[in-house]
Amino acid sequence: MKKFDIRNIKVRKVNVDEIDDRMLLINLYATQALTLIIGIIWLLFQRQNVLNIFALQGGWDPLWWGLGFAAAVIAVDLLISRWVPEDAADDGGVNERIFRTRAVWHIAVISLVVAICEELLFRGAIQHAIGPYWTSIVFATIHVRYLRHWIPTGLVFSISYGLGWVYEQSGTLWAPIIAHFAIDFVMGLIIRFRRES
Repeated sequence: MKKFDIRNIKVRKVNVDEIDDRMLLINLYATQALTLIIGIIWLLFQRQNVLNIFALQGGWDPLWWGLGFAAAVIAVDLLISRWVPEDAADDGGVNERIFRTRAVWHIAVISLVVAICEELLFRGAIQHAIGPYWTSIVFATIHVRYLRHWIPTGLVFSISYGLGWVYEQSGTLWAPIIAHFAIDFVMGLIIRFRRES
């Protein structure tokens, strides 16, 4: 039996086109599971009750906050995509690969998983510790595929800051979860059903 040697591990940059569809989905779900685990551990260290963070409160207010913010983000994104050259907003083709051939139900599942996992970590745990501004910087940095261009980086930062504001205004994590889900779901549907020009 060969002895494992950590020095033999090689890390290299991988282009999204080198990854097959199955591996891309495994990577997506694995990173979201890791995000969820880190978020829960962080909440426990902060002595927050994980169940209380998901408590429903405010009647329909979280829905209106979430959908209202999502509508504004989608409108701005569509306006930007109309006038900004495509290469200036390029994410390396990741979103295209994730959503292009997915069934609508799978786009909804992906959007829901991402919204719950990321909002639990970023709004529920990190924002509680360092506030919405620094949380948004961390959020934009984590979305590394956007960092090559300033427009998507600025959008991700602004959306994150807006989600933090919605969280503070609504008083419940469900408002940013609904917003995050709606943004990802609608943008995923746009990618899925967009006609090539």
